[in-house]
Amino acid sequence: MATKLNLENIQSVDKQDIIELDRKITDVRLGRIDEERFKHYRLTRGVYGQRQVGVQMFRTKIPFGRLTTEQLEALAQASIQYSTGNLHLTTRQNIQLHYVKLGDSPHLWADLSRAGVTAMGACGNTVRNITASAKAGIHPEELFDVSPYVQAMFEYFLRNPICQEMGRKIKIAFSATDEDSAFAYFHDFGFIPRLKEGKRGFKVLLGGGLGAQAMVAPTVYEFLEEERIIPFVEAAIRVFDRYGEREKRMKARMKFLLKKWGVAHFLSLVEKEYPSLEQLTVHIDTTGNWQPTPPASDLDHKEPTIANVTSYKLWQLTNTFEQKQAGYYAVLLKIRLGDISASSALKLAAIIRQYAANELRLTVNQGILIKYVPKASLAALYNALDELGLADAGFGAIVDITACPGTDTCNLGVSNSTALAKQLENVLLENYAHLIGEKAIQIKISGCMNACGQHMAANIGFHGSSIKVGKEVLPAMQVVLGGGVDEKGNGFIAEKIIKLPSKRIPTALVWLLDDYEEKELGGEYFNDYVKRQGKRYFYNLLKALAIKDNLHPSDFWDWGQEKPYQKEIGVGECAGVAFDMVATIINDAKEKIQLSNQALKENLWGDSIYLSYGAFVIAAKAVLLGVDIKCNTQIGIINDFDKELIETGKFDLDGNFAELVLQINKNTPEEVFAVTYWQQAAAFLEQVIEYRRKELDGSKRVLSEHYKA
Repeated sequence: MATKLNLENIQSVDKQDIIELDRKITDVRLGRIDEERFKHYRLTRGVYGQRQVGVQMFRTKIPFGRLTTEQLEALAQASIQYSTGNLHLTTRQNIQLHYVKLGDSPHLWADLSRAGVTAMGACGNTVRNITASAKAGIHPEELFDVSPYVQAMFEYFLRNPICQEMGRKIKIAFSATDEDSAFAYFHDFGFIPRLKEGKRGFKVLLGGGLGAQAMVAPTVYEFLEEERIIPFVEAAIRVFDRYGEREKRMKARMKFLLKKWGVAHFLSLVEKEYPSLEQLTVHIDTTGNWQPTPPASDLDHKEPTIANVTSYKLWQLTNTFEQKQAGYYAVLLKIRLGDISASSALKLAAIIRQYAANELRLTVNQGILIKYVPKASLAALYNALDELGLADAGFGAIVDITACPGTDTCNLGVSNSTALAKQLENVLLENYAHLIGEKAIQIKISGCMNACGQHMAANIGFHGSSIKVGKEVLPAMQVVLGGGVDEKGNGFIAEKIIKLPSKRIPTALVWLLDDYEEKELGGEYFNDYVKRQGKRYFYNLLKALAIKDNLHPSDFWDWGQEKPYQKEIGVGECAGVAFDMVATIINDAKEKIQLSNQALKENLWGDSIYLSYGAFVIAAKAVLLGVDIKCNTQIGIINDFDKELIETGKFDLDGNFAELVLQINKNTPEEVFAVTYWQQAAAFLEQVIEYRRKELDGSKRVLSEHYKA
C-alpha cells in the first residue's frame, strides 16, 4: 500500500507541484497519461530516467550551490531513505540522488522542501540551476558579492511561464572576478561584476556552450547596470523561445541563434521584446544577510597534534585561502568524483558547525567550500576532515579530476568516465606527485560528447566514444586539448586530437605530461604549449596508441566493467515524446487557457499574457500538424498558419494571425490587455476545436519532431 504523502511544513511554493507530481504518477500508472508525454512533465520536476530500468535520478536545484548544514543533513537523510546512501555533487552545483523509485519522488521532494530545497526546474527545457563562483562574498579581489544577484535571478525565473517549455535548456553563470572561475564564457548567459563611476553592473556574455559544437560566448555588454540584467535575460529568453529551433535537438541551444544571426541582429530582437515586459528594471536587494555568522574564535585552545605535518602543509597550500574578511579562512574539500556518502555528509555537517560558519557552497568542480574558519581552528579542522577521509590535498588541481556519472547511470553514456577518472588519479599520484598542487592543468571527463563533465573546458579532456574493430566494438575516448580559463580569465574551447581505446588513456596521459615537462618553455602555460605545438603534433605523439592490430583482449572491457563492452546508448531524457495525438495538443492549449485565466484572477498580468501566447501557438500547431506542416519554431508556426491557412482561405480568421498573436510585443502587461488577449486566445482555440471537428480526423498521430515547437 502506498504511503500517504506528508505535506506538513513544506514550502508553500512547492506544495502544489508536489501534489500534482504525485497525482500524475498515479495517472500514468493507471494509463490515463501516456508515459512518454509524462516524461516532459517529470523532467521539469527533477525526475530523470536512469540507464537502469525502473529507477530515476532525482536532481535538486540549489542556486549557486549554497546550503546550510541542516539542508545537507536533509539531503543525506533523504538519500538513506529513498536512494543508495550516496550524494552526487555535479558541475552545476547541484546534488543528485540515484536509483530512486518513481513513486517515491514526491515524498523525497516533500522531505527536502521542509528543509528549503526544491527540485522545480532542475531538469528539462527550463532555466537550469544558476551557478556562481563558490568564493562569492569572500573572494579577496571581488568588486562585490554576486550572491544576491544569483538568488534574485533564480527566484525570478523559477516557475516563470516564459521558460518552462522552451526548445532547450538555458544555463546561466555568475563569476566573482575576471578570473572567471564559474566559466561564464561557455554559458547561455554569463555575468562578471563591473563598477562604473561607483555604479554596480556586469559584463554580459551571451550564447556560449559546450557539447559537440562548443562555442565561446561573445561579450554583448561591457557594462550593463545591475537593475537591467534580469529584464535583459527575460527579453532574450522570449526571443529564444519564439525563434529557437525545436525539431533538431542538437541545433536548439541559444548559441545556434547567435551563430545564425550575429549579436547585432539578436540584440535588435531583444529590444523589440522590452515593451512586453512588466518591469524594464528590477531592483535587487543586496542589503540582506548574505554572509553567515562566523563561529566564535577560540584563540586560547591548545594546538592539536598533526600526524603528518608535510600533508597538512600541502593541504593548507592547496585547499585553503584567507578570505577578504580578515582573520578567517575558507577551506576547500576535494570530493572524489563528486560522490560523498550520506553518513560522511552527516558527520561533515557536524564538523562544519563546530569549526566554521553554518553555510557551505558546492563548487563547479564537484567539491565543497566551507568558510569563516578562524586561523586557530585550521589544524583541528584538518584532523577532523582527515579522520573522515576528506582532507586530500589538491583541490582544483590536476589530481582533482572532474567526471560525469557516464555509463554508471546515464542513458547517453557511451563509455565509463568514473572508473577511468580513478585510474588517471592513480597514475598522477604514483608518477607525478610533484604536480599535486598544479592548478594550471585541469582534467575533465565526460561519458559522451554532451559535456556534462565539461571536457571541452579542460586543458586535458576526454569524452566517451567507441571504435569498431571487425565485428566487435571497444570502448574509446576522444582526446581533447587546450580548453579552460587562463590566468587573465580568457576562456578556451579544447580541440579534438584523436580517438583512443579507453584502456590506453592512462598511457596517453603519461605521454602528454612527459612531453609537456620536457618541452615547455620555462613555466609555459599548458594551453600555450598546446597552441605552439599544434594539433598535428599531438596527433602524431599519440597515434601509436590508436593502432588496432596489437589490441589485447582486455581492451574490449571498459574500465570498471565485469563483462565485454557493448555500446548501449539510450534516448536522452530531454528528447521529448515519440508521438502524440493532435487531440492531446489541443488539450495542452486548453490547459494554457485555464492557467492564463487563473493568472488573471491572481492579478499576474504578465504571466497570463505569456500563457495566452502559448495557447495561440499550441492551438495553431495542432491545425498545422493536421495538414502535415512541420512545426520546428514558434515563429514558424505563426507565419505558416497565415501562409497555409489564412491566406488560402482554409481557416476563417478576422485579420492576420501573426498580428493577432504578436500583439504581445506591442502592449505593456496591464490588466486591460491581459484580459483582452486571453479572450482572443480562448476564442481562437474554440475556432480550432470546431475546425478540427469539421475538417480533420481527430485521431491523427503526429511525429515527435513535429510536435516540439
